[in-house]
Amino acid sequence: MRKAFVIVSVLSLVAFALQFVFAAVGGFTRPTGDDAYALHSVNGMAVIPVLTVLTAVFAALAKAPGRLIGLAILPIGLVVLQPLIAMLAEAFTDASGVSTPLGLTIGGLHALNGIIAVHVVVGVHRGARQLAVPVPAGAGRLVTREGEPA
Repeated sequence: MRKAFVIVSVLSLVAFALQFVFAAVGGFTRPTGDDAYALHSVNGMAVIPVLTVLTAVFAALAKAPGRLIGLAILPIGLVVLQPLIAMLAEAFTDASGVSTPLGLTIGGLHALNGIIAVHVVVGVHRGARQLAVPVPAGAGRLVTREGEPA
């Protein structure tokens, strides 16, 4: 299960990286329209949530520490927040549909939230890789606090 946890965490990381690529595709598509962000929307609303749930399930099945399981679940909350941020940014357009400075600032939070989600997924992947490293029989992991002798 630990190798499966690593594999799913890699797939999740790839999906998050592709999310930025798909956002750029939408941003550079001319003429712009609702379908310019279709890949970004499908990946963000279907692929990433499924991979996040699978990552959390495999973390639990791999008997990961509770903190790592919680960290694996966290991206789903950040993903749910994304469309809410986008809708709030869209709400701050003027009557002619032109973005306002406040709307653009809130829209920037959409990108910042995405960056935070990627950092969380990177942390989950690191934790999954560390968990997958076999520990030799009879050798327990030595945990010391900073400043204590080993």
